[in-house]
Amino acid sequence: MKRFFKVVEKDSDGSAKKPRENEKDAEAEENKEEPLKFMTWNANSFLLRVKNNWPNFTNLITTFDPDVIAIQEVRMPAAGAKGASKVQGEIKDDTSAAREEKKILMRALSAPPFCNYHVWWSLADSKYAGTALLVKKCFKPKSVVFNLDKLASKHEPDGRVILAEFETLRLLNTYVPNNGWKEEANSFQRRRKWDKRILEFVAQNSDKPLIWCGDLNVSHEEIDVSHPEFFSAAKLNGYIPPNKEDCGQPGFTLAERRRFGTILKEGKLVDAFRFLHKDKDMERGFSWSGNPVGRYRGKRMRIDYFLASEKLKERIVACEMHGHGIELEGFYGSDHCPVTLELSPSSDNEDPI
Repeated sequence: MKRFFKVVEKDSDGSAKKPRENEKDAEAEENKEEPLKFMTWNANSFLLRVKNNWPNFTNLITTFDPDVIAIQEVRMPAAGAKGASKVQGEIKDDTSAAREEKKILMRALSAPPFCNYHVWWSLADSKYAGTALLVKKCFKPKSVVFNLDKLASKHEPDGRVILAEFETLRLLNTYVPNNGWKEEANSFQRRRKWDKRILEFVAQNSDKPLIWCGDLNVSHEEIDVSHPEFFSAAKLNGYIPPNKEDCGQPGFTLAERRRFGTILKEGKLVDAFRFLHKDKDMERGFSWSGNPVGRYRGKRMRIDYFLASEKLKERIVACEMHGHGIELEGFYGSDHCPVTLELSPSSDNEDPI
């Protein structure tokens, strides 16, 4: 068995040199294995948030100091010329307009506190969907992939998945497809296929604790929407789906909610926010809010989540919505507010799997 020894520095008198406090802190930072503070946010265009809302969002990051930031709806196109295959892990920069937009975004991410994070992208072909994952540089994921099949080079269509594996847990960032309103390939059928695949994923990857976050585009129970009757009766242009369970607001149909319940049960997952907040909170209990002008004013849903494996349940310290009210305070220009999760450190004798 090989043994490795660290060279001991000595002072002028021959005694072992004691590490300085800042050196010890730096070494501790470098050796971190398990992130404990997480944030998820559907930015509804990362570039627009950088242009219009960055100082306030930066203050939130500085204050909460997350180890991991999961972003959905990046809405930056993937690299690749028109008509050519796209490089979904890189931002488009083959035109002057694209280069300028990329420059604006990367300049923001190269300044404090974001310069302390490594960034991964999974992008769509156009300014649509897409996800990003920011992980503090003191944490070293064992792997980062961009699909539910855990294949090295594959990205999901529209860049909807980033999966990071750490020493003691996995972190899944997803932008789940909207259910839509109709029995069509790009609507109900697409969402059913997604739910089937995610059910298989959580059932087959129980060897290590999972934290699944992002815009999951579903409100599980009536307590998760502000006006259950309004959302249950919602229609698009009077269209009524053939199956009664598919009726209602996308994200609040009985079919979606039941499938989500099955995913939680089979994956042995805990809804972190609801685990800590049992009662309906009309002020701070929702992550998405309708346009303050129009019939959706004041209509709100909780569709952004942190789901954690049951074995992490007792370590959930806090899970909070950072937006409140019908005027979208704390939403930082998006129609979704940031959601945060904090875990307590694992005990030394705790089984990591």
